[in-house]
Amino acid sequence: MAPCAPTGSGRLSRGLLLLWALLGRGLCHTASKAEGFGQEARTSPPMAKYNSTEEVYGALAERCWEFFVHLMRNVTAPQLCDWKVISRPYSLLQECLEGSAEHLNYSYPNALAERFIFQSHHRYFHNCSVGDQVFDPPEDVLLAMVFAPICLIPFLVTVVIWRSKDGKAQP
Repeated sequence: MAPCAPTGSGRLSRGLLLLWALLGRGLCHTASKAEGFGQEARTSPPMAKYNSTEEVYGALAERCWEFFVHLMRNVTAPQLCDWKVISRPYSLLQECLEGSAEHLNYSYPNALAERFIFQSHHRYFHNCSVGDQVFDPPEDVLLAMVFAPICLIPFLVTVVIWRSKDGKAQP
C-alpha cells in the first residue's frame, strides 16, 4: 500500500520482492507431507513450465506489475502527480523488474521492463505536467557557455606546458 505520509525507511529488500514474485507464480515451492490421516500430500500446486529465461522473466515482470497496480490502488487521483506519494510504488516496480532480471542473469534495462515502465506512465501519470518547465537558454548565452571552455582549454594547456619546462623543482 502506498501511504500518504512516509513511514519507516520506505524500502523493501530486493530479495523480499523477488521471493514474492517467485512464490506468486508457483516457481518456488517445496513438497511437503500432510500430517493429517497419515497420507502424503500429492496435490502440490502445478509448476509453471517455461522454455526460456525470457519467458520466466516475463512471468516475474508480470508479477511486479500486478504488485505495482495493487500499490497504486491506494493512491487517489489528486495524489498521482505527487512524487512523495508515488515514489515508493514506482521505485518498487523498478527494483522488482531489475532484481528479477539480475536473479535470472537477464539484461537490464530490457524491452519488457521498458514496456512496463511506459505502461505505468501511460496509465497513471499521463496527466502530470512539470510545474516549472525548463527551457533552453537564449542562443547568445548558449554560445557563450559552449565557446568559453573551448577557448580556455588551449590557454590552460599552454600554461601547464610553460610551467613544466621551467626546470625548477616544484614543492
